[in-house]
Amino acid sequence: MTRKTLIALTIAEVAALVGVLAGYLVTIARRLAHVSTTLGKITFGVRAIETQTASIGPALSATNSSLEQVARRLEESGS
Repeated sequence: MTRKTLIALTIAEVAALVGVLAGYLVTIARRLAHVSTTLGKITFGVRAIETQTASIGPALSATNSSLEQVARRLEESGS
């Protein structure tokens, strides 16, 4: 083979390698974009749950206080 042929084949191999790497990078970028979108939806859902359940905390505090009173009275009546 001539020197020009070897140079042309080398350039073709490098171009093929760059093309394959570019393809993989594009695929990875698309996957990461999909993951980012999914994480955004999950974050939105978790915030919605947090907002909807925010009122449970004070209600549970009141319930726990009442149950502690009942437990004390039961202990007093049992002794």
